[in-house]
Amino acid sequence: MALLRPRALATCVVMAALALLPAAGVAEQAAYRPYKPVAVTLAGLVTDKSLDVFRKQLAGIVQRKDRAALAKIVAAKDFFWEGDLGAVFDPKKSGVDNLTAALRLPDADGRGWAALGAFAAETTVARSTTNAEARCAPAQPDYEDADLAELTEATDTDVVDWSYPRAAGLQARATAAASAPAIETLGLYLVRVLGYESKDRSERDRAWIRIATPGGKIGYLPPASLVSPLSDRLCFAKDGNAWRIIGYTGTGD
Repeated sequence: MALLRPRALATCVVMAALALLPAAGVAEQAAYRPYKPVAVTLAGLVTDKSLDVFRKQLAGIVQRKDRAALAKIVAAKDFFWEGDLGAVFDPKKSGVDNLTAALRLPDADGRGWAALGAFAAETTVARSTTNAEARCAPAQPDYEDADLAELTEATDTDVVDWSYPRAAGLQARATAAASAPAIETLGLYLVRVLGYESKDRSERDRAWIRIATPGGKIGYLPPASLVSPLSDRLCFAKDGNAWRIIGYTGTGD
């Protein structure tokens, strides 16, 4: 089974697939076998205090839903949009026009602003693999495609079923509670996601995550502790001494 390097083009597919996953139970627990984890490397992680300050500024703009202020921190030209499935990107328009189109702003339900706020708060930022100047959040994972192909073949799954921790040492709990006993400590590798402890998709970022551990156990991870390889990404770069938002990777349909 051949797989292409996953891009952030299928976030909607991820959510649709996870919505169909069954609730955990004795029968389900018996159905999962141990699997050989695929190691993930978050290469080129960026720690820059000036970028942190910029992202705090972005968070404030999101809180106010201030499009005029947002326009001031988005690159006026040479803005890129990867994964524009709907062919919405217009190189003749300004960067902020294309960014708001990607995020579907203004939005009645607030999801676009919420997504922008999540990018501002994301703990992993890394050098882009396609743009030398860009620093993108969340960090793009690197792993062996052949190993992922072998893993999905062995478990009868697809890329949408797998995510990775933001850092090694994450503990899977016996139940969806911080006080529950730890059943397995995870490394920096792909983990099989079974579902979320919330039926409301808008609450997923605050819901505990149900997983199958490499040891074959059903476990639970804290909200927002995993990242999908198919996640959308927001990219930043310095324009002189000032940071700007210069690109977006995600779905455009």
